[in-house]
Amino acid sequence: MTHPRLAAAALALSVLAAPLAPAFAGSLETTAQDQAVYTPPPAPAPRPGLAFKLRGGVGAAPEYFGSRDLKAGPDFALSFEFLRLPGGMTLGNPDPASPRYGFAPRGSFRYIAKRSANDHSELAGLDDVKASVELGLGLGYTQRNFEAYADLRYGVIGHNAWVGELGANLVLRPSDRLTLRAGPRVFMGDSRYANTYFGVTPAEASVALPAFSASGGALSAGIEIGATYAINDLWGIDGAIRYDRYLNDAKDSPIVQQGRDDAVSLRLGLTRRISLGF
Repeated sequence: MTHPRLAAAALALSVLAAPLAPAFAGSLETTAQDQAVYTPPPAPAPRPGLAFKLRGGVGAAPEYFGSRDLKAGPDFALSFEFLRLPGGMTLGNPDPASPRYGFAPRGSFRYIAKRSANDHSELAGLDDVKASVELGLGLGYTQRNFEAYADLRYGVIGHNAWVGELGANLVLRPSDRLTLRAGPRVFMGDSRYANTYFGVTPAEASVALPAFSASGGALSAGIEIGATYAINDLWGIDGAIRYDRYLNDAKDSPIVQQGRDDAVSLRLGLTRRISLGF
């Protein structure tokens, strides 16, 4: 027979333990849904603050403006592809693999070789013209099958004059890597530029080359046909051939009259895309 005091103690312990059992058991039972794991979002891909393309190769052009003969030499060019401005405003497209449509800034560069009368008997009596380097900027507009641009440059070395160029292209894309372009060009220069290359001062004048003062304006117009091939996202091949006819005072210059009133030039080179972050 159970002792009354022992029975009462057992009953009290069972009552106290009953509410603790399910709580204790629940604290040990966990499922996969209860174990939340934090996964940080992927870091955004870095975007360049500035992306531009350099072209370097060889070209051939008249030995001087109005010359009958072509001369080979180095060919360089610079073009902007993307620019991120303070405040988040962007121009162009930072991804070289996707089309870059709309307006975008572009760089503009041209080198003009020295002209010396000692190298060309038909220029006897004319003063030498130093080599010139033109630097400037432009604005381009691109769509899938059309593009246009306007460039403005200054002769930072040499002629110290302002020049500009307008151009447009019909664009064909036979493949993702090959692009074909063809379109008109118009070249302009101020009076300082025109007189440097097409003028003849009274002190230089001769029977073959009478004195002539050239005015600025549209000095030549023509057409260019070119092609680019993308080797990969960074490297490419670029080539073009261009035909121009001299206009206005450039055409009427005695220097051009005793030579040719048109010009053919060509180029072939490699391009390299460069991205800078800031």
